[in-house]
Amino acid sequence: MTVEEYNRCVEDHSDGLYRFILKNIRDSEKAGDIVQDSFEKLWRKVREVAYAKSKSYLFSTAYHTMIDGIRKDKRMEDFSLVKTETCSHEKHYSDLQEILHAALERLPEIQRTVILLRDYEGYAYAEIGEITGLNESQVKVYIYRGRVFLKEYIGSLQAVI
Repeated sequence: MTVEEYNRCVEDHSDGLYRFILKNIRDSEKAGDIVQDSFEKLWRKVREVAYAKSKSYLFSTAYHTMIDGIRKDKRMEDFSLVKTETCSHEKHYSDLQEILHAALERLPEIQRTVILLRDYEGYAYAEIGEITGLNESQVKVYIYRGRVFLKEYIGSLQAVI
């Protein structure tokens, strides 16, 4: 990959990569750091990664960096600092987007990831498999199960009222 192709890659994929990570971890600073780390890793391997594969490489790298960060944060979390207001749950939602975010948060991590890659970012099943390390049939199963859960959750009267 040339420097011009790398620069084009940054312009083309940085926003989508940031949105994908932000949807998963909901922390804009950490999402920005993960995106920056991913582009740094791509720059280190700029001669090895073809431009056509750069988007897949970036999303795979960002996904694995995000997982590593989540695992690290789980080990280091101090529960005495948690505010009770952030753990409270409102009974009434007034916005469909809030309902969708709440439903996505209830999904297991892998289902949320494949649904975000498929429905938000428009990846094909094979590409999602490359990014997550799953085979294509596993990706389809996780997407199906996630969509069934979302349909049941959003379709329930308690979630909408």
